[in-house]
Amino acid sequence: MIRVKISTLLLFILANTAILNAASVDTASTYSAAMKKNIKAVVVKPEGYVKDKNYPVLYLLHGFGGNYANWIKSVPGIARIADQHNMLIVCPDGGFSSWYFDSPVDASFKYETYVATELVNFIDKIYATIKNRSGRAITGLSMGGHGALYLAFKHQDVFGAAGSMSGGVDIRPFPLNWNIADRLGKYSEFNKRWDEHTVINLTHLLVPGSLKIIIDCGTGDFFYNVNTALHTKLLDNNISHDFISRPGGHTWEYWADAIGYQALFFNHFFTKTK
Repeated sequence: MIRVKISTLLLFILANTAILNAASVDTASTYSAAMKKNIKAVVVKPEGYVKDKNYPVLYLLHGFGGNYANWIKSVPGIARIADQHNMLIVCPDGGFSSWYFDSPVDASFKYETYVATELVNFIDKIYATIKNRSGRAITGLSMGGHGALYLAFKHQDVFGAAGSMSGGVDIRPFPLNWNIADRLGKYSEFNKRWDEHTVINLTHLLVPGSLKIIIDCGTGDFFYNVNTALHTKLLDNNISHDFISRPGGHTWEYWADAIGYQALFFNHFFTKTK
């Protein structure tokens, strides 16, 4: 059972008072039965949002150490993107270091269940949405890039399109970083578990045309090599996808540009599937 508490959020005004958009921004507080706690999410509604129309939804995930407010604070222009493409944008809280999977060692981290099931059900219940995979896309940055592809690959019945920006799409080269071992156990002891929870090892779940995919990573990013490896593997398996590589690092400046390209990609998907 999801209990609901919604309040209007003026966060985007606090973040950048010089950039005011016709879009409105809510803070949605949901109760996660899986984790037995309330979790916040930002919900950006496009200009002219009305209850008697169904809107596509883009789920936008933050990176390691972040929270639900990261995107709207750091890239307030996502409100303009919601207006431009007439879509809802939902920014969940990913628990600082969840990596967006259900931890097999810590029952307090069940963010796969939360994002892919509990939050999606909540958004569809409270907001005027397209309530199937043709109207849902998911993307994110860094840890959230891993999370978006991980969730979409495993839940193709929920999401029809997915993206990643500077994503940690293979976590195994980084066994001591970003609290991953706290979620999965030490790599030296549980390497099979790490294999099963990393995006690059889940491509067998895809069949050609099953999911629209866009991947973006800067050439100066420490995740660049694992992204090119994923790109190559998708090509080898005849999985169609867009791959963007351009100069840039692991920065908000890069992601502020990348989300514009990805939103256009998702808008094309939403329009084609109407």
